[in-house]
Amino acid sequence: MRASWLLAVFFTASSPAAEFENRIQGDLGIFINAGQSPIKGDSMSPLPLPYTYFDYGRAFTRIDTFGIKTLPLAYGYLEIVGRIKFDGYKSAGNAALNGINDRQNSLPIGLGTFQLTPIGGFFLYAFHDTNRSQGNLLEATYAAQIKLGESALYPQAGLEYFSSKYMQYYYGVSAAEAVASGYAAYTPGASTKPFFCLMVEVPVADGWIANFYARRKWLGAAIASSPLVDRKTQDSGFVTIAFRFK
Repeated sequence: MRASWLLAVFFTASSPAAEFENRIQGDLGIFINAGQSPIKGDSMSPLPLPYTYFDYGRAFTRIDTFGIKTLPLAYGYLEIVGRIKFDGYKSAGNAALNGINDRQNSLPIGLGTFQLTPIGGFFLYAFHDTNRSQGNLLEATYAAQIKLGESALYPQAGLEYFSSKYMQYYYGVSAAEAVASGYAAYTPGASTKPFFCLMVEVPVADGWIANFYARRKWLGAAIASSPLVDRKTQDSGFVTIAFRFK
């Protein structure tokens, strides 16, 4: 039954549809990303990265999320999605992590949808980490648009959920690591993190826009209580310059 459903989704995603145009519709440019790591002694330097937020036929990218639109669903589509995450860290050169094993970046794959409704946009994602943690990640975000002349504000609020397997891999301390590091052994359960974001979009020149984005996450108790973590909130942001294809 599961194989038949997956094949149906694949062929639906692959079949041509008149409402999907094979051209870029959206933003393509570059952004400078900066943020805090919740892990002790782990720094995140500003990085210039490609900025992509566009549709091309059934395929799409949303900054760190990409996928294919399949079956129509309410105000959007059921989507096959993946995400790029830099949640891994290394102990080499970090005195605070002596005796702690390296953690690899997750490789989240799953299902999602973007629902553009009359009251705003809803992003819903369910991921499974196909890499080392084998944990699950859920995310729900609401985004509104406030027009300010040619510029616009996009306030966003949402929740992230990390399963116990994901939490234990990234924030837990095993018995062997406790002996090697001196930290107490720690086996966290699942965690939910609320977050709030604000993006400001400003036109720069004909077709070109700049975005200024800031986000704060409030780390759940299971994360903040980890011996590997030294904060209760996590801030991040980016600045972009992009060309908008219409």
